[in-house]
Amino acid sequence: MVEVRPLTPSIGAEIIGADIRQEADFEIVRQAFTDHSVIAIRDQELTPDDQIEFAERFGPINVNRFFKKHDTHPKVALVLKEADQSKAIGEQWHTDHSYDDEPAMCSILHAIETPPVGGDTVFASMSAAYEALSDKFAEMIDGLNAWHSSRHVFGAAAADSENSKTGRIENPALAKQDALHPVVITHPLSGRKGIYVNPEFTTRIDGWTEAESASVLRFLYEHCAKPDFHCRVSYRPGTVTMWDNRATWHKAINDYAGHRRLMHRITVEGCSLNR
Repeated sequence: MVEVRPLTPSIGAEIIGADIRQEADFEIVRQAFTDHSVIAIRDQELTPDDQIEFAERFGPINVNRFFKKHDTHPKVALVLKEADQSKAIGEQWHTDHSYDDEPAMCSILHAIETPPVGGDTVFASMSAAYEALSDKFAEMIDGLNAWHSSRHVFGAAAADSENSKTGRIENPALAKQDALHPVVITHPLSGRKGIYVNPEFTTRIDGWTEAESASVLRFLYEHCAKPDFHCRVSYRPGTVTMWDNRATWHKAINDYAGHRRLMHRITVEGCSLNR
């Protein structure tokens, strides 16, 4: 029997008893993803081919330009931190692929090797954050657009980072993406409104001065980072975690010094975002 256990009232659920290789369980998983934005599916015994097949049920796979790829399955990106490395990938709040004109629908992370404790991911609901704004502030930002870019994160400026020097992040010459998206979007699946800016990739609000843009973005970042809108996923080998990039932020918790952590990640293509 498949059981869906919400992690918080606003975001996240744990799924027990499902097998994502089985088509019979897919509708339960898909509905939980729509309802909760983040799902952690426990105790999966998967090959890379199994993970690819599951991901392709949601849509075409986006082969990440910048992450190191699996040796034999290039559709699978490696999210790796060796025991002697100090930096983890994704330690700052962000939304995957917001720098693309059609941002990714979701990311699917399969835990292969995990530390004995730590190495969690924290997620934040952008719908819950939007709904907690005052009516006047929500009205003000509803008509705005903001620029997102890959250049400052994956481009030449990041060449001296540990992630680049160790080969975990590559292809800086491909970091040429700039995309304009609404600051508030209507989610393509749920129909809920949500905030669509993030501290990692958003650079400025279109048409505003640098000072005006920085002030409003700073407020939104502090607001969305409130624990009221969060859930936390802990991993063990076999956990598959899937999150909706149009509805959430996430960040990696780097609290497992001296231990190795290896994940296989697949990203699924999305669509243009509308108000």
